[in-house]
Amino acid sequence: MAQYIKLHDKVKVRIGKDRGKEGKVIQVLPDDHMVVVEGLNKMFKNIRAPRKGEKGQRIEFSAPLHLSKVIFVCPKCSKASRVGITRDGNKKKRVCKACQQQVD
Repeated sequence: MAQYIKLHDKVKVRIGKDRGKEGKVIQVLPDDHMVVVEGLNKMFKNIRAPRKGEKGQRIEFSAPLHLSKVIFVCPKCSKASRVGITRDGNKKKRVCKACQQQVD
């Protein structure tokens, strides 16, 4: 599966409990085809107290989302669209399919 979403891109969630919400990508996991979006897909992890008499903790974190559940939001036209690739000499450039402008 090709991965056209990169770090600091704005994405919109298409499927799941956070459907329709937008956020910035803070981590990309290319081997697993996953991205972590800031403030979305919140999960909690309960940690036991290390010693008797101390309190445990409840840690909140953003869990990864599969790439198929998010779609790129173009910074130029602000529309959710797919990303295409064009060649500029030997370099590959990402292009918004909605407005046909370079993203990078």
